[in-house]
Amino acid sequence: MKIIELENINCSDTPHKVLVRKMLAFKHASIVHIELKPGESLKKHITPVDACFYILEGNGGVEIGDEVKEVKKDDLIFSPAKIVHTLFNSENSEAIFKFLVIKTPTPVSETKVL
Repeated sequence: MKIIELENINCSDTPHKVLVRKMLAFKHASIVHIELKPGESLKKHITPVDACFYILEGNGGVEIGDEVKEVKKDDLIFSPAKIVHTLFNSENSEAIFKFLVIKTPTPVSETKVL
């Protein structure tokens, strides 16, 4: 059994410049924990594999291709490979927006930031 404690994972340096913690990666999937403060967002990017976003806390927005939707705690969003997407926390929000990113399989090529 492997137990991964979030507080023991260092923040990853990414082009997004937000709190990103890479929790687990193996051949079939990778799991990343992301926190967005009010007004923060991920840069628009293209992931080479399918991804799902599971909302842990707060409310925020997701843009995938031409669609933009508001999301909340316990929502699960599917984002197909090679489609431009981003997640964001409104500037008017008073809460942190936390979510998991699950990529399947673990990418072997880099995410393209736009």
